[in-house]
Amino acid sequence: MNSVSQVRRTAGWNWGVKRLLPRGLLGRSLLILVMPLVVLQLVSTYVFFATHWQHLARRLSQGIAGDVAMVTEMLRRHPAVEEREFLFETARHKMSLDITLHEGAILPNVAPPAQRGFLYKALIRELTGYVGRPIHLDVTSHRREIEIKVQLTNGVLQIIVPRKRLYTDTTYLFVLWMVGTSLLLFGIATIFMRNQVRSVRKLATAADSFGKGRDVTDFKPEGATEVRQAASAFLLMRDRIQRQIAQRTEMLAGVSHDLRTPLTRMKLQLAMMGEGEGIAELQEDVAEMEQMVEGYLAFARGEGREAVSDTDLSALLEDVVSRFRRNGTEIDLRCPEELSLPLRPHAFSRCLGNLIGNAGRYAGRIAVEARQRGNAIEVLVDDDGPGIPEDKREDVFKAFYRLEGSRNPKTGGVGLGLTIARDVVRGHGGELMLETSPLGGLRARIRLPL
Repeated sequence: MNSVSQVRRTAGWNWGVKRLLPRGLLGRSLLILVMPLVVLQLVSTYVFFATHWQHLARRLSQGIAGDVAMVTEMLRRHPAVEEREFLFETARHKMSLDITLHEGAILPNVAPPAQRGFLYKALIRELTGYVGRPIHLDVTSHRREIEIKVQLTNGVLQIIVPRKRLYTDTTYLFVLWMVGTSLLLFGIATIFMRNQVRSVRKLATAADSFGKGRDVTDFKPEGATEVRQAASAFLLMRDRIQRQIAQRTEMLAGVSHDLRTPLTRMKLQLAMMGEGEGIAELQEDVAEMEQMVEGYLAFARGEGREAVSDTDLSALLEDVVSRFRRNGTEIDLRCPEELSLPLRPHAFSRCLGNLIGNAGRYAGRIAVEARQRGNAIEVLVDDDGPGIPEDKREDVFKAFYRLEGSRNPKTGGVGLGLTIARDVVRGHGGELMLETSPLGGLRARIRLPL
């Protein structure tokens, strides 16, 4: 149990750290640069305050303590009032000490207020060592001065010392230099890293656009060597894919001509033979072969060379639905008035036609809806037909796969409708999924990124 709890605590701690870390490449790169810089500054600050600053503060405290000790010694040796006034005046001008003697006063026999800090400790230690008399030190009551009280035999000597005698400009120069150089280096690093990340973002945008079936014409390699290599590899991949698509389209154009010509001759010969035994069956076979060839060519041709353009999806849906309504199919259409995105309109119209045609073949009620969800647009095609078993919903996307295995065109297509539909949707960077419809039949969900 202890080991399990420890593992859980470690996993929770790691998850908490990951939440605090930046997710973007720019943020993580800057973090990699800033962390060593911060550690360096902390080490430098520690070294400065642990050695130079402490040593300097001790020397400055010794100077003040020596002046106070000299003043007390001179008062002991020259107690006359005239000499005392001369001593106080000289200390004010030469040592910046404002001295007052309170004759007959006695320091209170109580501990002074708690005062912390290295300066206080260093100054009280040096004063105690140099003066050798009861002393009260106040470094907090005054903003610009430090108050020192020394108990003498004839009273209390009050000495006001300027606070600047315990400080040096090197401290502020060090802090300003440390902060200034850090900000300067951080700014330079941010500019350079942003330029490097920009090339990565352009590559990601180009890959995303190409994955959605959009043309990528204005992209060129830039940035660091590794990014340029990745960009060049992407351009080579794009050219190979486009070349393969073009070769496939040209090959299928020839196949289409070669297959349609003998099928046309067979249809003419069967028509000229009139009615006879087996003629009707042969005509049905030829019609089925022609339908299979057309379906296969439509599947293999894919989206062809159709260009992507900003398309009004609402108008496209209305056009497709109207075409089916003219054939007597009842369809309920719901979509916003303005819903546009980059599409290959003819290819996407063929995709919608296949989905609605499948629904109309098996169902009596069809509902089509388009809506925007976040950064994507969804198109839903619902029907109240028998649906498709959940374990068969991926199989129906395979070419020539049919749940009804007779291959009778009257009871179904050739098994390419859903295959073509998914091919078109994925060519736009989206996804086509089959689900259970609220109407009781099948729901086809198209999700297209914006």
